[in-house]
Amino acid sequence: MVESALLVSVENTDREFLVRSEGELHTDSGVINLDALKTLEYGATITTHLGVEFKVLKPRPPDYFHHLKRTGAPMTPKDIGTMIAHTGLNGDDLVLDAGTGSGILAIFLGGIAKRVVTYEVNREFVKHAKKNVRHAGLTNVEIVEGNVLEMTSDTEFDVITLDLHEIGKAVSVVKEFLTSGGFIATFSPFYEQAFEARRALGGFTHVTTFEVTEREIQFGKKGIRPATRIGHTGFITIARG
Repeated sequence: MVESALLVSVENTDREFLVRSEGELHTDSGVINLDALKTLEYGATITTHLGVEFKVLKPRPPDYFHHLKRTGAPMTPKDIGTMIAHTGLNGDDLVLDAGTGSGILAIFLGGIAKRVVTYEVNREFVKHAKKNVRHAGLTNVEIVEGNVLEMTSDTEFDVITLDLHEIGKAVSVVKEFLTSGGFIATFSPFYEQAFEARRALGGFTHVTTFEVTEREIQFGKKGIRPATRIGHTGFITIARG
């Protein structure tokens, strides 16, 4: 039974909608009865009342990144992928994350790790993040409304990810909860924050800071070339305890 789906237009694959299997979806191609998704399987098609077909696909984390409601500026897939690759995140890992924001990073992490505990101080962000995590169908992500600087825990975490302003203070607190040989990965939009993170990570091994760049290749009528838009997102610092 399909509970959530990415509906992609068969005639125009640029047209897509992330939906739950309840109610109706009104589009310029007609109305889709979303309750009908409960009787379908992924890979099937569903038709609007005007006869326009949409393919029913199983949503994956990149779909949630593009379609879920955002609060602030979520970390991008290129940065998330770097964190996952350089920490070796796997299905046995317990992960501590702060701050949650829209919950996008937690959704990517939750699709791989055994369990994710993520902290967020902003109540509105917590509300939206919980909706997003529910939409993703993840039961292994726990969202805590609170300040990670004040956290207490008997759990040791294999991977800790941090995307918040007081990065130095956060590192000083959470490193006490890192298992031996585990990783801390921080995201900082500014040089000063990256420096602050590295200073707080004194005593760790294999400390590395990255700036990950990404350019889309555009295919146009005049030719093929890299996209002209190049945007800085932030600096990633990864260290092993």
